Amino acid sequence: MPRTASLNRDTNETKIQLSLNLDGGSVEPYAPSDYWDAIDQKAINGENEAKAHAMQKTGAQIIEVDTGIGFLDHMIHALAKHAGWSLRVRCRGDLHIDDHHTSEDTFLALGTAFKASLRTSTGLARFGSAYAPLDEALSRAVIDLSNRPYSVINLGLRREKIGDLSTEMLPHCLQSFAQNAGVTLHVDCLRGDNDHHRAESAFKALAVAIRQATTPVRGREGEVMSTKGVLY
Repeated sequence: MPRTASLNRDTNETKIQLSLNLDGGSVEPYAPSDYWDAIDQKAINGENEAKAHAMQKTGAQIIEVDTGIGFLDHMIHALAKHAGWSLRVRCRGDLHIDDHHTSEDTFLALGTAFKASLRTSTGLARFGSAYAPLDEALSRAVIDLSNRPYSVINLGLRREKIGDLSTEMLPHCLQSFAQNAGVTLHVDCLRGDNDHHRAESAFKALAVAIRQATTPVRGREGEVMSTKGVLY
């Protein structure tokens, strides 16, 4: 079955639409939403101000990310690209307060969609690990499709902000993803002088680790990769 999910996540703080395909290719239409339907109608009428966000379309992937925070879009774009996902996600949050709710809720929604798309870890590699460099920065990521949410994130960021995103939100985003995805996650930036490079290398390492963990293992179809015989 296609490993896809589409969801809305609506609160008083954020309105999120997300559609994910773990294997790339096409994505499901967004789920119906009165809020987003009104936004789209305004765009059709030319009433919305155009703004830049992360977009890429190839024969293998469709990626559209619009959270209202440029550097957050960039990190999600990198994650989707190197994990091999097709992903459409947009968020309107209370940025007049700060960036916390938008960042956190987007990754909670992404974790929920990941778990829904994956459906089961049966027959998959389950574990994934990867290193990814970006110039002087080097990061390591390890993931277990354990159904046991846990995360240890150490990016060693020193700046207060990268663009309009508070650096404290980057580890919190990964923790939020692990919480709702039901995965065990360890991500460490091992070295690097530039915080942009440190963060991006971490997200790329995680993407490659996710791609490895979610890959079916030939000959192990129907097998749960656990001595317990179950993962919960």
